[in-house]
Formats: sequence, structure tokens, C-alpha cells
Amino acid sequence: MPLTDTAVRNAKPGPKITRLFDERGLYLELSPAGGKWWRLKYRIDGREKRLSLGTYPDVSLKDARERRDLARKEVAAGTDPAETRKAEKAAKKAAALNTFEAVAGAWLEKSADTWDKGTHEKVLASLVNHVFPRIGHMRVRAVRPADVRELVQNIEATGARETAGRVFQRIRAIYRYAVAHDLAEADPTYPLKPSEILKRQTVAHRAALSEREVPQFLRLLGEYQGDPATRAALQLLMLTAVRPGELRGARWEEFDQDRALWRIPAERMKMKTEHTVPLSAQALAMLAALRPAPDAKGLVFPSPFYPGKPISDGTLNSALARMGYKGTATAHGFRTLFSTCANEAGWNTDVIEKQLAHEDRDEVRAAYNRASWLTERAKLMQWWGDHLDTLAAGAKVIPFKAA
Repeated sequence: MPLTDTAVRNAKPGPKITRLFDERGLYLELSPAGGKWWRLKYRIDGREKRLSLGTYPDVSLKDARERRDLARKEVAAGTDPAETRKAEKAAKKAAALNTFEAVAGAWLEKSADTWDKGTHEKVLASLVNHVFPRIGHMRVRAVRPADVRELVQNIEATGARETAGRVFQRIRAIYRYAVAHDLAEADPTYPLKPSEILKRQTVAHRAALSEREVPQFLRLLGEYQGDPATRAALQLLMLTAVRPGELRGARWEEFDQDRALWRIPAERMKMKTEHTVPLSAQALAMLAALRPAPDAKGLVFPSPFYPGKPISDGTLNSALARMGYKGTATAHGFRTLFSTCANEAGWNTDVIEKQLAHEDRDEVRAAYNRASWLTERAKLMQWWGDHLDTLAAGAKVIPFKAA
């Protein structure tokens, strides 16, 4: 029997969800809390589905029946009204995200969970100060490559080339988000390359050894008369190609020697993302030769002067200076050495970059690469350990296996 206005008005909730049925799939659903929802039960492509038609009393019985009839017409025409509703919501969202500033706000909100507070504030400030005043009011679909080029070149003209480059990358990330969410058809940054729209920058690289200098260096390192732990730290730094700060803070609990992996926690990484380092047989031998020091509080390389603290950031470079490499080699330069040798040996560039924890600015590629390359990187790091052994043998020293 069809529902009446009186029956709907007087319907009382029970201890469980109850349903009062009208006609042609329409029913009123009462929640124990007192809510009254209009629902439509229908079938399409052989599947039973339900569609919400609003709440009573905002939607009367008459209105609910009209909405039911419209939805049933869609079903009769082979269209799923639930999918129509989703499309309409997406269109409304796209219409609301019309300007570049609105899309940038959505991108910032999505990215907030992956950044710390300081990073979020810096990114927002760069957009507020440099981007929104120029293109924030523009329709996101109307921004042209010329608009982006002029914007970043104006930032560079103030002497802030690094800021200009970062702003360009952020605009590019925002447009990748926009294209992925159907808020824009094209990315106006796509035809632009920073190297072509910004002036060439002279970069002062950290001093690094060349491959031909490695045999002599390894000989001198083997003869090093300073703290054996410092020598071991330099050897492990070469074998793993991590940043000096990541090595100095290493803790025994981070090493899974059975699986030959070192997991560096996000808080010690430059990009604040956990980094997994495959360990070569040579690196594992180095670790086996070391012993946890008393009162080190779990540190692999504790300071000899400050209990519970790691060795200082100057310890490794000071050791290099005492070996005669002041100004010609730095601890950080071992990463350059590794990268140069691996690239010249023909290893996959993506694998090398992932091993160096150089996070991809492309969000899609970065998400993919977080879970990939581990097998390839394990092979790369074993090759690197073997290559250093070969270079060490060329210098007529003991194989590079332990401190």
C-alpha cells in the first residue's frame, strides 16, 4: 500500500533501521537516531543498487516520487542514476576549482600530509608572494606557457634564481594535479625547460675524488693512524653512498643484517622519507667488524667526547684533511664518486638516483619508485663493493672488507 503524508510524518524510529515502502522501489528509511531518508531501489545491468533521494521533511513525499520517476527514466534509458550523480558532483567541483589559486589550494591540501609544517609554510609563502599576484586569478585552463615563463623570469631578475626554479617546479606539480583530476586539459609548463628559460647557474660542487685517485686514497685510508671507528665510518660511507649526516646518526637497530638492508628513518633523511639501503657483502663485513660501544646508546659511530652523541659533522672531513685531501675530497663527495662510476659503467640512471635518495619531483613517478628498484639497487651496491675491492687491489692493499 502506498505511503501517505500522514504516515510519513508520524513514522517513529525503532531500535534498528526500519523501512517504509511506497511504490516502484521508493521507500523511507528511518534510523534509530530519528533521521528519515528517501531511498530508491533499482536494478541496472543485472545488479541491484540504491540511490539516496534526500531527507524528510526537506524532501516531501511528492518530491521524492518525482525524483524517483526521473531516476527510473534514466534506468529505462540504460543510464545509471548513481553514476549521473557522481558526474554532476565532479562537474560542480571542477566548476568551483576554476582559478589557478583554487586549484593550487586543493593541491596544497592534498600534499599537506606528506610535508612537515615548515615545508608547507614555505611552499605556501612562495605561491602567495610570487605566483598568486600574477596568475592566481586566472582560469586554470587559460594560463599559457608564456605566462609561466614570464613569471619565473621576473623572479630570477630579482636575483632569486633558486626561488625561480622552485616556483617553476611547484607550478608544474599543480598542473599535474589539475590534469590528473580533470581540472585542466593541458599543462602549460610542459614545453618549458628550466635550463632554457632561466640563466645558466654556476654550481660549486663539493670536492670529490676521481676514479683514478681511488686506489691511492684506499691505500692511505688503510694506513690511517687516527681513530679506527673514523676509518670504518669513511669506508662504510663509500660503500653505501649515503649522506654523511645519515651515516653519523646510524643506529644498530636500523640494520637488518640477515636481509642485508639498512632502513634510515624519515627524520634523518633530507627529503623526510624513509630510505632503504641494500648492503653489499663488503658493507656487511664492515658492520660485523664493528662492535657496539658501551654507553653508545645504540649509535654505530658514537662521539668519543660526548656520551650518547654521534661523531660530529667535522670528524670525517677532518680525517680526510689529515690524510692530505683538504680541499680535494669531502665526505659528501663520495656520493659524487659513486654516481660518476655507476653512470659510466652503464647502470640505469633511475636506479642510481633512487640509491642516492634523490626524490623524484614528479609525484606519480615518485610514488612508483618508492616501492621499486630494490632488487636492482642490491645488485648495484654489490657491484660497487666489488668495484672498490678491484680498485683497492690495484693499489696493492688488503681487500676493502673490514675496518
